[in-house]
Amino acid sequence: VALLEADVALPVVRDFVEKVTEQAVGAQVLKSVTPGQQVVEIVNDALVEMLGAEQSDLNLAVAPPAIIMMIGLQGSGKTTTTAKIAKMLKAKQGKKVLMASLDVNRPAAQEQLATLGSQTEVATLPIVQGQMPVDIAKRAMQAAKLQGFDVLILDTAGRLHNKSDLMAELSKVKRVVEKVSPINEVLLVIDATTGQNGLQQAKIFTECVDVTGIVLTKLDGSAKGGVALAIEAELGVP
Repeated sequence: VALLEADVALPVVRDFVEKVTEQAVGAQVLKSVTPGQQVVEIVNDALVEMLGAEQSDLNLAVAPPAIIMMIGLQGSGKTTTTAKIAKMLKAKQGKKVLMASLDVNRPAAQEQLATLGSQTEVATLPIVQGQMPVDIAKRAMQAAKLQGFDVLILDTAGRLHNKSDLMAELSKVKRVVEKVSPINEVLLVIDATTGQNGLQQAKIFTECVDVTGIVLTKLDGSAKGGVALAIEAELGVP
């Protein structure tokens, strides 16, 4: 019940309960703990294993600039997450980061990233009015190479996963960038408050572009983010 309330998909919950039951029944109870404590430990170990026992770090150990592409639905928190990741890379890893907004659809989206850039003291690509996403991506790549940036983060426009033309644009941007340099990370930003729908989003975006990681946002509300377990179980994306 706790897992279902936390937005974990029913098939995943069933598999999990079966697995834990199998391990718990007949488990030797250690003298130092109660059976209840032993079950809690079995559940904990199974959850860790299910989410992926290995820690997955961003793959940035390449000839600079390493490229991170941010994708996701409108309003999922991509632009804010872009700035958070950039700030973390700068502060904790000493990376020189350039952020570029490819969002020409949402009013003031590029200005929002520029504002976040000045707040976090991270460079942003200068805005050229009227440029299309593919051209902005090309200009960002040039700037990152010429100015010696370690990491380039491309913040793409939010798109509805059921709009084929927008998904096609995403594939095109990715192809254009990869002609020049491989993309190291494609991070799908999912709003945790969308619950079970997050798995469906992950499936469709993964079919369109090779998603390498999932970022869950808005976990400061009542959402528990259990969809992460479903995504890991079904798609194996960290």
